[in-house]
Amino acid sequence: MKPLHIEFVHHIDTVGAAEWNRLAAGNEPFLRYEFLHALEASGSVGAETGWQPCHITVRSTEQSLLAVMPLYIKDNSYGEYVFDWSWAHAYARTGLEYYPKFMSSIPFTPATGSRLLVDPHGDKKAISTAVFTAVQKLASETGASSWHILFPDKQECQAWQSAGMLTRLGCQFHWFNDGFTGFDDFLQSFAARKRKRLKRERRRVREQEIKLVSYTGTEINEALWEAFYQFYQFTYYKRGQQGYLNKAFFLQIAASMPENLMMVMATLHGKPVGSALCFKNDSTLFGRYWGCREEYDCLHFEACYYQGIDYCIAHGLQRFDPGAQGEHKIQRGFIPLKTWSNHWIAQPEFSDAIAQFLHDETQGVESYRREACTLLPFNAQYRENLAVRALIEGG
Repeated sequence: MKPLHIEFVHHIDTVGAAEWNRLAAGNEPFLRYEFLHALEASGSVGAETGWQPCHITVRSTEQSLLAVMPLYIKDNSYGEYVFDWSWAHAYARTGLEYYPKFMSSIPFTPATGSRLLVDPHGDKKAISTAVFTAVQKLASETGASSWHILFPDKQECQAWQSAGMLTRLGCQFHWFNDGFTGFDDFLQSFAARKRKRLKRERRRVREQEIKLVSYTGTEINEALWEAFYQFYQFTYYKRGQQGYLNKAFFLQIAASMPENLMMVMATLHGKPVGSALCFKNDSTLFGRYWGCREEYDCLHFEACYYQGIDYCIAHGLQRFDPGAQGEHKIQRGFIPLKTWSNHWIAQPEFSDAIAQFLHDETQGVESYRREACTLLPFNAQYRENLAVRALIEGG
């Protein structure tokens, strides 16, 4: 194979939209140039926020772009959804520095997908090896303690594991469309008592005279964005924090990737009271941001889950990924699935200790997922559906 030229670039616009998106085609919307560029241009990521871009580009000797990979230099562990604060504390107790560290992920976005985006004609294995070597060399030069690849798909996770990285197991809850004709058809897969509970929750929202409308693309006008952003920030303010993403970010994606956006707006007597923002592609809806100023009974479930399920059924989307965590999703028909991350730790003794920790943690996550599957609301007949069994048993 011809030599590869690997470079670390501090601005995604160094690569450009056409070249980046050529390699990102077919992946989740968060890997699009437009999303990552909006994070940088708005200042939502940068040295000041602890997410300093340092993206990887791989070119041939003819300078054609063969691969790209998001990479950030982190000086904290915020906004990652794979928690390693205890690792940082262990480093500190021994007088070592855990930060900076390298992070290949989508900032503030726990969605599974490819992380190393390779030209279809490229040798992915050879490129992966070259990238791993280059990252290790840069870590040695900069004093970075580690490299973390968050939420790769299963195949890519296994490839990085074969290259020598540690693997960490996680769990999320996703909904799958089994050709349902409507929400009531979906509820027929539930045991009777569980079905009544969901109907009661949806009815409770209507009884409060709250109306919900879904908007997509350019239907999401300036007034809707303004209301959504206030709700988004207020949710963080209630916890004494500020949202990771600023208004400039949302306005930029509204202009640059409207075809990937769906917003649910809840109103009471014509006044907005809560909102949820989702992203979408041809197969999947991704629920991501939610906010409200006052609490209304069952509104969160309706806006963040049931409206999304309705949308998937109406538009033929096959999967609904509503985000990280949340055992309450199980009783609403979201199946516990495995997620993965890969980790390279430069310091050998810490690498060994973390490997043992991950071995023990994996058993706990596997047990947790199996137990969660027993709590799914599906009736016995639906559980025997081959596709559903495969999801439950394989995860």
